[in-house]
Amino acid sequence: MAADLEQLKQKYASVLNVINSSGVKLSHMHIQDDKLFLQGAAGSEAIKNRVWDEIKKVNPAANDITCDLTVDPTAAPPPAAAAATASASGGSGRGRTYTVAAGDSLSKIAKNFYGNASQYMKIFEANKDKLSDPDKIKPGQELVIPE
Repeated sequence: MAADLEQLKQKYASVLNVINSSGVKLSHMHIQDDKLFLQGAAGSEAIKNRVWDEIKKVNPAANDITCDLTVDPTAAPPPAAAAATASASGGSGRGRTYTVAAGDSLSKIAKNFYGNASQYMKIFEANKDKLSDPDKIKPGQELVIPE
């Protein structure tokens, strides 16, 4: 049975969340040899290890994923993104926070956090104080991601 990219992306959604919230720059994400193939650069060894820790939580055997991350300090997220990652587990009652990265859209963020891109309005509604249009988000903006 050939692996399906969408199925594997859903299976590894928590890994993709760590990648996105940690500022890892992916250069490739596709199916190769019936495995989810991820290749990119992490800003530090600690971020790379966090990604691998999450992969092992999802599938300790890691037999359906190949993750080739290099460490590139220039790929490190800006301090605001690091703060957002730290507060993501804070539990303020408002939900997590996420710092918008270049290339993000609300639907892409919704897909990563909820597994469903059509949930983007949930994020928009929670951030109406910062956003006037769901199609107009900017890198560096800190958004609340409701539970």
